[in-house]
Amino acid sequence: MTSDEEERLERAILDLLEQRRPDASVCPSEVARAVHDGTGDGWRQLMEPTRAAARRLSDAGRVEITQGGERVDPTTTRGPIRIRRRR
Repeated sequence: MTSDEEERLERAILDLLEQRRPDASVCPSEVARAVHDGTGDGWRQLMEPTRAAARRLSDAGRVEITQGGERVDPTTTRGPIRIRRRR
């Protein structure tokens, strides 16, 4: 993944959050689908890069990663996550 692709994923996360209520969250799959420019399920290949983009934004203090509505450590969490604005 190039730095342009990484930045595109980060921008997509922030753009999707901007379109939502301040307390809303997004699913990484929404971000991957928004960035994927093909048809079919090629967006699935973007899932891990999307999670990595969310971790970078979390490290920068721009977003929080949650499970079950609770903030979690993005470096150790496994399973489905959501991304929301930092509170």
